[in-house]
Amino acid sequence: MSIKKDNDMSKLSQRTQTTRSPSADQYDAIIIGAGMAGMYQLHLLRKLGLSVRVFEAGGDVGGTWYWNRYPGARFDSESYSYGYSFSEELLQEWDWSEHFSAQPETLTYLNYVADKFGWRKDIQFNNRVQGAHYVEDGNFWEVEFENGGRARGRYLITAIGPLSAPTMPAIDGVDDYQGEAYHTGLWPHVPVSFEDKRVAVIGTGATGVQTIQEVAKKAGHLTVFQRTPNWCAPLNNSPIDDQTQTKIKASYPEIFARCKDTYTGFLHDSDRRHALEVSLEEREAFYEELYAGPGFGIWVGNFRDVLVDQDANDTISEFVAKKIRERVKAPEIAEKLIPTNHGFGTRRVPMETNYYEVYNQKNVELVDIRETPIERITASGIETCDNNFEFDMIIYATGFDAVTGAFDRIDIRGTGGQTLKDKWVDGPKTYLGLQIEGFPNLLTLVGPHNAATFCNIPRCIEQNVEWVADLMKYMRDGNHERIVPTTAAENAWTEHVYESGQRMLFTKVDSWFMGVNQNVPGKQKRTFLIYAGGAPSYRERCDEIAADDYAGFEIS
Repeated sequence: MSIKKDNDMSKLSQRTQTTRSPSADQYDAIIIGAGMAGMYQLHLLRKLGLSVRVFEAGGDVGGTWYWNRYPGARFDSESYSYGYSFSEELLQEWDWSEHFSAQPETLTYLNYVADKFGWRKDIQFNNRVQGAHYVEDGNFWEVEFENGGRARGRYLITAIGPLSAPTMPAIDGVDDYQGEAYHTGLWPHVPVSFEDKRVAVIGTGATGVQTIQEVAKKAGHLTVFQRTPNWCAPLNNSPIDDQTQTKIKASYPEIFARCKDTYTGFLHDSDRRHALEVSLEEREAFYEELYAGPGFGIWVGNFRDVLVDQDANDTISEFVAKKIRERVKAPEIAEKLIPTNHGFGTRRVPMETNYYEVYNQKNVELVDIRETPIERITASGIETCDNNFEFDMIIYATGFDAVTGAFDRIDIRGTGGQTLKDKWVDGPKTYLGLQIEGFPNLLTLVGPHNAATFCNIPRCIEQNVEWVADLMKYMRDGNHERIVPTTAAENAWTEHVYESGQRMLFTKVDSWFMGVNQNVPGKQKRTFLIYAGGAPSYRERCDEIAADDYAGFEIS
């Protein structure tokens, strides 16, 4: 099997103690990850005059946009709401070509920004972090890399992303397959041809949907193996013409102000009406408008109660089901593509472009593995309970061990040698989603219980990064060297996270929002990974704590 077998997919070895190396490089702060969060954190900490080093597992900048090169990968938030907002000059000199940019353009943008601000000189590429251990008697973090190198930092900042730990399916025989095999989250950096090939795609989540609609255009035959159908909605993408480009650049202050005020940081915000308080005709007209509109409007710009009230949710679910039946010609296939175990928007909504029409093509076959389970991967293909399929290529669109998975793959040890994985075995506990009791000077950008996990991520990334930079200035100016949350503060925030999410319908559904991944041992129980109180409320709470001399933290 030709799938890349790197350490993204393997268990990291566990160390019982820190080996202190007198030759280790030393910094004020070490940042893990050179995606959007890590690079912006580097930018702000350099401005403070701190010595900072970013260590990146990949060969270049970009984070998720470096690794996820699969066909069809693109934004599902508007391009001009996604990029960095901190530089007016950057905003005016960069032109987005589409309302929802494709991965190659996004990666080009991130490389452009890294070059413009000279970030690369403080980034070490091809350095995957294997372990990070807090040394109590020295009050520093010692970081160990897979290549055997080490570095020390007073502060350790993780910018590892919520969807950066790809998971393979729990199916026998994966290593037996002799054809081409790829995971969407570990896509090769060289072109992959589907022309005239027999291709299988396993998975119909967000990455699966984007991949399927592109592969179907060229594959000789495409077989989609679906376990759980998802509610998908049209992306309605389009190019940005010169007139619109000029308007966007003049409107950036309003665009970012809008994102700052909305519940999820997108340009869309919920309609203040309730779904059942309007007439059927008015409701249907509103749904038609949302369905024809761009991006996540139909998800986060819908009636205010569709994600919290089952009766309201039923109305949008029925509407989208009707659309699926209209777009898919074969009634039996349409029904297989309509979810029955969750309502619209209670899992992440994949955005699509002619996805459902794919199933009208003669070269596309849908296999429902709830009806005919996959028994094993063979040397030549896939064996289900009633058929043996032969393929030239298998694509695993089987997602990620979300949010906590990237942390689990690093041997992170705090005071007393306790591991973060053990501390979080029954679900994460944090303070503000930014720090963890027992792990001094560890700061977790876009970590669990952080508003950035249920947000237009760059907008919440900037809030996270700027808050951490302000904290670091506070620590420096006050000659402080150690910060860690109290047990009481951590417990209170974790309880608040659970309370804020209880009203949401997604708490009744198995998904990565709730920490469930059927392919990862020990992650079949629902736990809260995201913060559902909304980005504005989260920002307000973070600001209040900072203004109160970082209440809830022990600082020394």
